[in-house]
Amino acid sequence: MKKILEEIEELKSKIGKEVIEKLKSFEKNINFSPEEKFLELCFCILVANYSIKKAQFVWEKVNEGFLYLSEEELKEKLKSLGYRFYNKRANYIVLARKYIKEIDSILKEKNEFEVREWLVENIKGIGWKEASHFLRNLGFKNFAILDRHVLRILYENKIIDEIPSSLSKKKYLEIEEKLRNLANLLKITLAELDLYLFYLATGRISERWVKIN
Repeated sequence: MKKILEEIEELKSKIGKEVIEKLKSFEKNINFSPEEKFLELCFCILVANYSIKKAQFVWEKVNEGFLYLSEEELKEKLKSLGYRFYNKRANYIVLARKYIKEIDSILKEKNEFEVREWLVENIKGIGWKEASHFLRNLGFKNFAILDRHVLRILYENKIIDEIPSSLSKKKYLEIEEKLRNLANLLKITLAELDLYLFYLATGRISERWVKIN
């Protein structure tokens, strides 16, 4: 663990200002309209097990079509853009539309951990990672986004014994707690730690969020 602590402390000096600015930009997103929040949820559905750059490209091309295209139209649009999981993800997005207003209400009424649990239980295509990603992009800071980049770094630094092939709720929360302990040692939030880990893995700060106009 000493190595990763030293690497992140070094990154705090190198890119700390940019990381804080990125987190501040996420905080503004909680003021999005219900429809804008839903579009962000669509991105999180698209990016699961997929390239973030390719998902961003597809998401921007479909634009507000996520709000009104029929399932068949959305499938064809995703397919034409080269998106791999066009059948299932189009279905997930169309099914999720009935929750557009409810998601907005729940974000205002429940605490963040209850919101995440609700998202996982009610939105098809949203697991613990995707729910955490969605909430982080709306400015919440207490969740870990356990993507393949983060898991690989944790494994290489012997924070976890293996890279799990799947993440149950129990396993996700168990690994998240290890990251929370790491964040506490560094005196930063989980959201801030996530951006540093993403940078360690990719050499760039996460490019989200770009608002659709």
